[in-house]
Amino acid sequence: MPEARVIPLRPDDDEPFVPLPAPPAWDDQVAGGLDFLERRLTGEYETDEFGFDPDLADHVLLPILRPLFQKWFRVETFGLENVPADSGALVVANHSGTIPIDALMTTVALHDEHPASRRFRLLGADLVFDIPLVGAMARKLGATLACNEDAERLLTEGELVGVFPEGFKGIGKPFRDRYTLQRFGRGGFVSAALRTGAPIIPCAIVGAEEIYPMIGNAKTAARLLGVPYFPITPTFPLLGPLGLVPLPSKWLIAFGEPIETASYGPAAAEDPMLVFNLTDQVRETIQHSLYQLLLRRRSVFS
Repeated sequence: MPEARVIPLRPDDDEPFVPLPAPPAWDDQVAGGLDFLERRLTGEYETDEFGFDPDLADHVLLPILRPLFQKWFRVETFGLENVPADSGALVVANHSGTIPIDALMTTVALHDEHPASRRFRLLGADLVFDIPLVGAMARKLGATLACNEDAERLLTEGELVGVFPEGFKGIGKPFRDRYTLQRFGRGGFVSAALRTGAPIIPCAIVGAEEIYPMIGNAKTAARLLGVPYFPITPTFPLLGPLGLVPLPSKWLIAFGEPIETASYGPAAAEDPMLVFNLTDQVRETIQHSLYQLLLRRRSVFS
């Protein structure tokens, strides 16, 4: 079986200081906002076949998420040099947090902090797209159904595709199981990578486990609502709407060295043992990297 590799993290001393760009002047922001409204009213914007709307993502959705990324969770990223600038790749990450905010923060990280401002095309569960407004906004941000056909088309077109193989088992696990990876399913994401020859990039995310510590699951309420789980946290539903505010945990996101798949050839996707071994390699790499990131983080909130 291929050896699992821990995602390397560079010491702080080795990281060069890069000054943040100055924010645009208020008059430029107003002019940009007016231009955006004009495009929306006249229909002078484009969406792709999956419903991705770059204009709306750049001017509405990403700006809404940035305060969470920069100020609330204070996200630090590592290993962005492992993410290709202009070719397809499959980013595979751990999933947690009761609500999948980790996928959104990774989207901001890759767009705002990668030198090539990579778009992150998330693969989401059917339930996501069945929720009114949420499903539509997910499409606008670039997400699509978690199926091999869509994944392979996006990878072939050179897109950066994101998958969270734990699914609801990851985001809905109890707090006592935090940072312990759940089963990765049957390895469908590995098959998609093999068929397209796209590299697999393991991604470890620390911080999401603490935003809504899930101490219970109201299974009866979940069945009535038709959802996989109904979380009980220290603040929800006790504090009502106030309990929906995530705790300001400190986040670290690390992207590991790509796992090459092109040399195997597309036919290798039909080899169940190879698919299993590669799936296990990705899972072990992420698990070891989570332990490394936890050692790096000083505390849950700093």
